[in-house]
Amino acid sequence: MNRTDARAPLSVATEDLTLTVEGVDLDVRSTGDRLFVEAATVRDAVRVARNLPGDNDAHGAAALLTATDLTAEVRVRGRTIAVVGADARPGFLSRELGVEPAEVRLAGVLGAGVSGISAAAEAPRRLFS
Repeated sequence: MNRTDARAPLSVATEDLTLTVEGVDLDVRSTGDRLFVEAATVRDAVRVARNLPGDNDAHGAAALLTATDLTAEVRVRGRTIAVVGADARPGFLSRELGVEPAEVRLAGVLGAGVSGISAAAEAPRRLFS
């Protein structure tokens, strides 16, 4: 039996879960073996990551997720900015940023940032329309 045929030893089912870390609210959804953790901004996602147990060391969370065959996607404005756990594939950027075993997705970070800037620019227009 290969990895894709095996069932995960742990499955998470949720439709409405909110975690709060250091005052940052994170919405959590799941598909059983994949968790989607949504932060409002890239800044909030970084703040949460810096305050996880282990003095900024993602190895504890990544090891737990991998051991239970789970994957967590950290998302901002619907864009995946990082992947941790069983399906994470860290590369050059993750090593350079010192966040391996997490996989950083540069396109997601840039897309979330641009979306945030666009939303901030649009807010005053809505006030005066």
